[in-house]
Amino acid sequence: MALVNQLSLFIDVVQQGSFTKAAALHDMDNSSLSKQIKKLESELGVQLLNRSTRSFSLTPAGEEILAQAHNLVGTLNHVHSIADSYQAQPKGRIRITAPYHVGRNYLRAVITQFMARYPDVEIELLLDDKRSDIISDHFDVAFRLGRLDDSSLIAKKIADIRPVLLASEGFIEQYGEPKSPLELAKLPSVIYSNRNITVDTMRLGETPQSKTATPYTMKGSCRVNDTNVLLDSVADGLGYAWVASSNLYAPIESMKLKALLTDHLLCNQGLALYALYPHRKQTPLVREFIAAVQTYIGHPPIWEQHIPYFSESYQINPA
Repeated sequence: MALVNQLSLFIDVVQQGSFTKAAALHDMDNSSLSKQIKKLESELGVQLLNRSTRSFSLTPAGEEILAQAHNLVGTLNHVHSIADSYQAQPKGRIRITAPYHVGRNYLRAVITQFMARYPDVEIELLLDDKRSDIISDHFDVAFRLGRLDDSSLIAKKIADIRPVLLASEGFIEQYGEPKSPLELAKLPSVIYSNRNITVDTMRLGETPQSKTATPYTMKGSCRVNDTNVLLDSVADGLGYAWVASSNLYAPIESMKLKALLTDHLLCNQGLALYALYPHRKQTPLVREFIAAVQTYIGHPPIWEQHIPYFSESYQINPA
């Protein structure tokens, strides 16, 4: 098995493109990983990698052996997966990261149900709106909003997320209900802003008949980095907001909010909730948890139930 383990390390070094990332994947230091690769080369009697101080490249022998190593390790992993699938009860530890509102509104309930069903499972949940490095921070799965931008990870879409424009009843009484995006853009807004992103542009059709979306800059003196505070601020009448519907934690009527311009086309820019995990962490336990999240959120997603007639509102342009 030592040879198989060394081949697995060799695959990870090439896939990650870095000894540092591959070492983090296995909770090793760089020197230990380097020694294992050198032992593999000594065992096989060929050089697999051409190394320099900052990079490496595959030798011709390394390219051929890499292809066969994929087949061998893949077969072995499949054998383990078959065996795991026949276990009576899933067990083990899952380390999860997610944005605050995803953890509060959805994962908390799933974790409660999941641990009641599988008492031998341990779960660690870290909530952070800043994107963590899944591999170096040793997460098994991350739930993120937006497209995948790391080729070393596998992405599974959980659900699409449609935007919604919201204002309070008091705000509408004060300013009147806007009939066009241009009219709305002149009114005060509450803007979501954190270290990574500021949502101060809404994209929607100029008229209900428009088939293309136009960007409109929002005017707002109130900026917050927490979605619950943002929604509460909108309910207090500080301004309207352009909100991802997944942020809604209760029916909008109970929050004294109303959806605006529901007859217009909105652009969501392909926003969706994804589960991301490293290639090497595609375990039955992780797959079972992701499936539990997808079942809980459902289709259409649970958050759309907070908005009356949402399925009939807002033509959506994903561009």
